[in-house]
Amino acid sequence: MKFVDEAAITVQAGKGGAGCVSFRREKYIPRGGPDGGDGGDGGSVWLEGDSGLNTLADFRHARLFKARNGQPGQGRQKTGRSADDVIIRVPLGTVVIAAETAEHMGDVVEHGQRLLVARGGHGGRGNIHFKSSTNQAPRQSTPGTPGEQRDLQLELKVLADVGLLGFPNAGKSTLISAVSAARPKVADYPFTTLYPNLGVVSLEPGRSFVIADIPGVIEGAAQGAGLGIRFLKHLQRTRLLLHLVDIAPIDDSDPVEQVRALERELEAFDQDLARRQRWLVLTKCDQLADDQADSLAGDIIARLGWSAPWHAISSVSGRGLDRLVGDIMVHIEQTARSEQDDG
Repeated sequence: MKFVDEAAITVQAGKGGAGCVSFRREKYIPRGGPDGGDGGDGGSVWLEGDSGLNTLADFRHARLFKARNGQPGQGRQKTGRSADDVIIRVPLGTVVIAAETAEHMGDVVEHGQRLLVARGGHGGRGNIHFKSSTNQAPRQSTPGTPGEQRDLQLELKVLADVGLLGFPNAGKSTLISAVSAARPKVADYPFTTLYPNLGVVSLEPGRSFVIADIPGVIEGAAQGAGLGIRFLKHLQRTRLLLHLVDIAPIDDSDPVEQVRALERELEAFDQDLARRQRWLVLTKCDQLADDQADSLAGDIIARLGWSAPWHAISSVSGRGLDRLVGDIMVHIEQTARSEQDDG
């Protein structure tokens, strides 16, 4: 299924039922008082997180979600039936924005979490509420209030612990296929990845993390060039970024300059994302002899003045993968403990 990470929908809650004007009519009770019941409430519209969904593809066709109205009140003080709520299932990581005001209404990030997006109207009051010492036979009631209606913009930011970042053909898809069960398309031409791929990396029972591969970023992406800028938002929820760079590009370009260029794109897109913990991963080391790869990696790190962790790997031969995955797992576990302590 094609990955869909944005959708526009309209939600309309039901209106409340009208209150009833009615009087008690029973044998031997010639002057029964008012007994009109209240109207029922209209149905509300909720979004609910569903861990079984991965995209917003269902909203390509279903764009209007409308709850039913509440039933009007009846005599004998009977309240009208309230309408059922409408529950819309969305994938975890869905961001909800009110289209008209650009208001951020909330994020759905947990399975079963519900977010109210359109509140149903309240039922009107029956004439029993208007009885008084000076008005023994009131003939007034109130209508139900209207339900809310909104145009919503849904955006999906995938939930992953680790995000892969790099220019096209840096080896992101090959890495995710080597360390997880994900099988993204891999080829030797740019933009192999056209939509995000998620993979689960499992070291042992109870120790695993989710890794996300997004389309490659090119220079000028922050100004709209290429595909990657559209998907950079998927990296905003990650705990760790892996910046993948081909250790010896086939076009003889400088890996150091590639790192700097992508850093500029991050700065232009999101300052917070640019400051996120980021490790450098030099890929495709199988194309060089071990001593040559080690020497070239040391030169790149020295010229960059890189102080954060770095790894030199080959997703084809498996060089360095166990160490990389193990270090990532330790980092994620330490970060999770730190977040719990701070919370």
